[in-house]
Amino acid sequence: MQWNDAQERYELGQLGLEELVQEFGSPLFVYDSAKIKSQYLKMEQALSACPSVKINYACKALSNLTILKLLRSLGAGLDAVSYQEIKLGLAAGFAPEDIIYTPNSVGAEELEAALALGVKLNIDNIEMLEYLGHKYPGQGFCIRINPHIMAGGNAKISVGHIDSKFGISIHQMPLVERIVSSLKLNIEGVHMHTGSDILNVEVFSMAADILFNIARKFDTVRYVDLGSGFKVKYKESDIETDMQEFGQEISQRFNALCEELGRELTLMFEPGKYLVSEAGCFLAQANVIKQTISTIFVGIDSGFNHLIRPMFYDAHHEIVNVSNPAGKPKIYTVVGYICETDTFGYNRKLAEVREGDILAFKNAGAYCFSMASNYNSRYRPAEVLLHEGQAYLIRERETFEDLIRLQADLAIF
Repeated sequence: MQWNDAQERYELGQLGLEELVQEFGSPLFVYDSAKIKSQYLKMEQALSACPSVKINYACKALSNLTILKLLRSLGAGLDAVSYQEIKLGLAAGFAPEDIIYTPNSVGAEELEAALALGVKLNIDNIEMLEYLGHKYPGQGFCIRINPHIMAGGNAKISVGHIDSKFGISIHQMPLVERIVSSLKLNIEGVHMHTGSDILNVEVFSMAADILFNIARKFDTVRYVDLGSGFKVKYKESDIETDMQEFGQEISQRFNALCEELGRELTLMFEPGKYLVSEAGCFLAQANVIKQTISTIFVGIDSGFNHLIRPMFYDAHHEIVNVSNPAGKPKIYTVVGYICETDTFGYNRKLAEVREGDILAFKNAGAYCFSMASNYNSRYRPAEVLLHEGQAYLIRERETFEDLIRLQADLAIF
C-alpha cells in the first residue's frame, strides 16, 4: 500500500483503495498479485545457488483458489495441513506429487485418504509412522522432527520447542531408526518447522544443522524441508529476515551436505506469511467516533470475526485513514463491532477520522481471511485480487442465506 502524490490517494496495485470499496463494498480484503510474485522471486533468487529447490506455499495463510493458482503459475508447490487443503490444492491444479501434507493430531483415516490421493505424507508421531509402515510397505514417507528450539515472535506461533505438540523429538531418533530399519521404511524426506516471525538467520542455521544430521541417517532421503518462519515488516521500523543472507548461508551448508552424501537432494521450504502478508490490505469503514473521558474510539464495520490476529497474537497492523489523509493527526483506539473486546489498535495516531471514512489495515494477506468466522452471525467479507491493473472479485461477500444454508429448519416446535 502506498501514497500516490500525483493522484493524492492511497493505492494498492496502482488502484485507489477508496474506489475499491465503492465498487466492492466494505469490509473488504484486497491482495496485490505483483507483491506475491516479487516475494516468491526474491526467495527463489536468494536460493539460486542450490541446484534443486522447491518452495511449497503454506496455504493455511490464505487459501483462496485464485491465490493458489497464482502461486502454482510461479512454480510453487503446496504445503497442506488438512485433507481439505489438499483438495483445494488439487482443485487449483497442483499435481499430487507437488503437495506435501503436514498434519498433526489427525487419525489414520485422514492420513490414508491423503495417501490415496498421491500426495507426499509428513508424519509427526512415532505410533503413526509404525502403523503406516506396517500397512503400506515401500511407501515413501517424510518425518517431522521437533528440534527443541524455542523460536518465533509469539509463544502461540513457536512450534519447535520441547513442550510443543508438533513433530517427533530429536531425542526419540534412536527409536525411529530402529522402526525404519526393522520395517525397511522408505524415508524420502525429513522436515522441521520451528515457528514464525524468526529474523535471526542463526536460528535457521542451527535448525538446519540438526536436520542435516538426521538426513545423514537415512540413505533413502531425497528432500530436506526446513519449513519457514521468515519475518516480514509490520511497521516501518521493523526488522525483517534478510533473505539474501539466509539464502547464502543455507545454500552453502546444503550444498556441502549433498557433496558429502554424493547425491543431489532437494531443499524445500514452506513459506506462507512471507509470500502473502505484505500483499494484503483490509479495508473497513468507520461507523462511529466515540469520545469517553480518556479515549477516542473509532468503531468500524468489522471485528475479530474478520481480523483476529491483533486479539489472538497481539499482532500489530499499521492502520491508515485513506479517506482523509491530510486530516489533523489525532490519537484513536480502533475497535470492532463484535460483542467482545475486539481492539485492533490502542492509541494510534491517525489522520482525523470521520464517520464513513475508510481505514486500511496493512499486512492483511496472511492469517486474516483464513482465520475469519461468522461469530455474532456476521458475514465474512469479499476478497479482491489486483492483477495487472485490474480488480477481480475472487470471493463474494456472504449473505444471510449462506448463514442458514446448512442448518436444518425443523418443524417440531
